[in-house]
Amino acid sequence: MEYVYAAMLLHSAGKTIDDKSITGVLEAAGVDVDAARVKGLVASLASVDIEEAMSTAIAAPVAAAPAAGGSGGGSEAAAPVEEAAAEEEEEDDSGFEGLGSLFG
Repeated sequence: MEYVYAAMLLHSAGKTIDDKSITGVLEAAGVDVDAARVKGLVASLASVDIEEAMSTAIAAPVAAAPAAGGSGGGSEAAAPVEEAAAEEEEEDDSGFEGLGSLFG
């Protein structure tokens, strides 16, 4: 994840995103740099519009924030999320019961 953060930092600063600059940022942060991962990241980002990707990633949590308990009908919107989480926990437990019956 720190490799992506380094690229985002360089982009925000208006710097070139290349092997040398990402390695420099990571080393300055005290990260043990893997040159293959740096090369892979640089190659992957060559075809990506970073500004668009960052704006899309930033917009998603903002759109979800009012449903988490903001003013107005926030508690009504949060109820289905809580119910879904409770159902998910129940489903997780049922898988172990089935596995236990194999050894029963």
